[in-house]
Amino acid sequence: MSDNALLHDFQSITEPLRLEGLFPAAQPAELEIGCGDGGFLLQMAQQHPDRNFLGVERLLGRIRKLSKKGQNASLTNLRLLRLEGRYVMKYLLPEKAFEAIHVYFPDPWPKDRHARHRLIDGEFPQTAARLLKKVGVVHLRTDDVTYFKQMKTVFCAHGGFNEKETPDELAARVTEFEVEFNAQGKHTNRASWRLQ
Repeated sequence: MSDNALLHDFQSITEPLRLEGLFPAAQPAELEIGCGDGGFLLQMAQQHPDRNFLGVERLLGRIRKLSKKGQNASLTNLRLLRLEGRYVMKYLLPEKAFEAIHVYFPDPWPKDRHARHRLIDGEFPQTAARLLKKVGVVHLRTDDVTYFKQMKTVFCAHGGFNEKETPDELAARVTEFEVEFNAQGKHTNRASWRLQ
């Protein structure tokens, strides 16, 4: 198996992807945008072999590390895309394909002049709604209070989602960034939004 076996080899970055072409088994799928070096995604794929997990990360070093870990664990339900998350969601992923979308600790772009670069913006709920199956859920986490307020504002404004409690199983899964931020005394803000 090559180093990039779990990392999708794009022949085109304009042709929409089909999940059937990425995974050997047709089963419920979940998406993580900005999967980093993949501690969360790896655990989920290992503990839920009856689900497919697609991770998107633009940094090559991080995604190669996750690919290697996934290969070492012989995971067939994990696939990775190395591209910018917003582009993948908007142009490459199929409609109504995912049971859940996970976005944990996205770059908060804290300076006012950079805030327009945030992933969770006014367009994000509509994009997520297009990708989610009926009653699919978006799970969000951040340590940045201002960004968390923005996340809540844009999902409330969309009107197509209801806020719900983050399931205990997910809340108990702590990401690498979360461990680091919590050690610095930063609180984790969580929200889950179910598509109506």
